Amino acid sequence: MGEEKQNDERKNKYAVGCSIIGSIISVLMGYDTGVMSGAMLFIKEDLKTNDTQVQVLAGILNVCALVGSLTAGRVSDCVGRRLTISLAACIFLVGSVLMGLAPNFATLLAGRCVAGVGVGYALMIAPVYAAEIASADIRGSLTSLPEICISFGILIGYVANYLLAKLPLVYGWRAMLGLGALPSAALALGVLAMPESPRWLVVQGRAEEALSVLRRVCDRPSEADARLAEIKAAAGLADDDGAAANAGSGGKGVWRELFLHPTPPVRRIVIAALGIHFFQHLTGIEAVVLYSPRIFKAAGIASRNSVLAATIGVGVTKTAFILTAILLVDRIGRRPLYLSSLAGIIASLACLGMGLTVIERSPPHHSPAWAVVLAIATVFTFVASFSIGVGPITWAYSSEVYPLRLRAQGASVGVAINRVMNAGVSMTFVSLYKAITIGGAFFLFAGLAVAAATFFYLLCPETQGKPLEEIEEVFSQGWRARRRASAAAVEMPASGGGGGGGAPMA
Repeated sequence: MGEEKQNDERKNKYAVGCSIIGSIISVLMGYDTGVMSGAMLFIKEDLKTNDTQVQVLAGILNVCALVGSLTAGRVSDCVGRRLTISLAACIFLVGSVLMGLAPNFATLLAGRCVAGVGVGYALMIAPVYAAEIASADIRGSLTSLPEICISFGILIGYVANYLLAKLPLVYGWRAMLGLGALPSAALALGVLAMPESPRWLVVQGRAEEALSVLRRVCDRPSEADARLAEIKAAAGLADDDGAAANAGSGGKGVWRELFLHPTPPVRRIVIAALGIHFFQHLTGIEAVVLYSPRIFKAAGIASRNSVLAATIGVGVTKTAFILTAILLVDRIGRRPLYLSSLAGIIASLACLGMGLTVIERSPPHHSPAWAVVLAIATVFTFVASFSIGVGPITWAYSSEVYPLRLRAQGASVGVAINRVMNAGVSMTFVSLYKAITIGGAFFLFAGLAVAAATFFYLLCPETQGKPLEEIEEVFSQGWRARRRASAAAVEMPASGGGGGGGAPMA
């Protein structure tokens, strides 16, 4: 018995290890976001860029990530999840080298565009791979790993800003951006140790290889056999078939099924999965992370070193609370964590907006101490609130709700929307706060967070503990039908009086 338990733990660790390696690609996205927040201060001084160029530089990566994410789903259906991760690393490596060696703004912008394509691939493939390699009881934690890797990358970027700021101006920001090549090279080697997604192997008609992978990641051989049978059924394979009907199709016809002729459950899945990506950046996280140096300056932190040190604190907070989310997401569920996260976000943004408004309307260097403390503190509470729910659950939820045949390309559309919203916020934030004040900008984000909470509450059912192959059934009923069923389940025991006849409805 003890030997069997030890073997189970070893297999679970193997699944976790595979997901960690696959999620390292997300470090690249986080590093670029974190390092660019500080590098922009030096780029503006060295290359004499204006505010418009700074906003374009900040947001162009996400525009180009749109290209990567829209093509990544089809590529991963054709060549597999593992090779798609490798391709993403190679693309980002080229972009990092270009940025690190850039002699002028045009070359820097070109390198950022190339890196953006790699980021699009990374953001799409990492949570999909984790979802397909994990079992239901740890899937929420493993599909949240890309978000912790993004946060870890942001933290590394902030630390690199602080340390490399001491270099001569001409070398400092180039070193900051060029260092992004290192995790790309590490991933190119690490990916060789990863197995392919068993679900992709089944779709390609390689069921024996899929079973071999499942026996390495499942707790027991019987569980591996059961999961294989579920995957084959979801892929349209009979138990004695050797290949799926769509094996080798490279994912053709998926967009038709997603958008032109979706079944009611698929339509609800698409709305839920794309909607949470749409709202994620409308909470203002990109404005806070990318422009935190400006926010801290607005709050009264004067010296450049102090500003960069404060941004490291933002990175530490983000990483710590996402680790907390990973521990909680499979225990208390997606919905409670996400909605609690949004409650914290709304309160933090409202307080941040109030603090910054008071500071902005005060005479220079005479801002009330309480307003300064409130503004700085609520930056951290906002980042903590976002990181414990909205950040990781957006990626976990959107990668697990799609049926197998639609997952890769459905996830790629979600990432595309995510990047469009990210780019929209990052490229317009400076203009936005100049138009309606920096405090007004955060009041606006608070209102949008209320809309996000309403959307998730009404249209996103719980998926905790459900095998991937059963989640489509969760969306078989609309919100009103689910609510009626839930109300009936509560009322039936009460209507049964003291007898034992009132069982809750399933």
